[in-house]
Amino acid sequence: MRWMKPVAAALLCLVMLPAMAAQTGEALKADDIRAEPFGDAKSVGRLAVKDKVEILGRNGGWLQVKSAKGKGWVRMLSIRQGEAKKGGNEATGLLNLASGRAGTGKVVATTGIRGLSEEDLKAAKFSADELKLDESYGVTKEQAQQFANEGKLSARKFDYLPEPK
Repeated sequence: MRWMKPVAAALLCLVMLPAMAAQTGEALKADDIRAEPFGDAKSVGRLAVKDKVEILGRNGGWLQVKSAKGKGWVRMLSIRQGEAKKGGNEATGLLNLASGRAGTGKVVATTGIRGLSEEDLKAAKFSADELKLDESYGVTKEQAQQFANEGKLSARKFDYLPEPK
């Protein structure tokens, strides 16, 4: 009877091996591989559509990947995680449930904005320090123009919303 615990532990490890194997994916669209998980981080390579990747980790909306094109961070929505074929073993199914993927192959993204409640607004108090901090984030027109030039941004004309009645 003493041997049952080690045997059970070994069997559990064998069952979980596929789940612990490296996760793979495929590029849904061309995207830069970045040195860090930030949009303005240095590009260390570029994925093309359908490039295969090994997924090493996750940080927010970024996946750390390794591919023939380099190793670094790619936006999560640029990668289809797992294999494109249907099916898979039970451990893969459990991982998909834990990650929020339903196995449909479709990427689902949600974004929410949490506003202030009526109670928050009623309890708000003026703070000169917070106002100074807020004003410190402002930039001059010249600084904004320099930023736009460095990012190769161009001006776009648009109509303002009409004044509320």
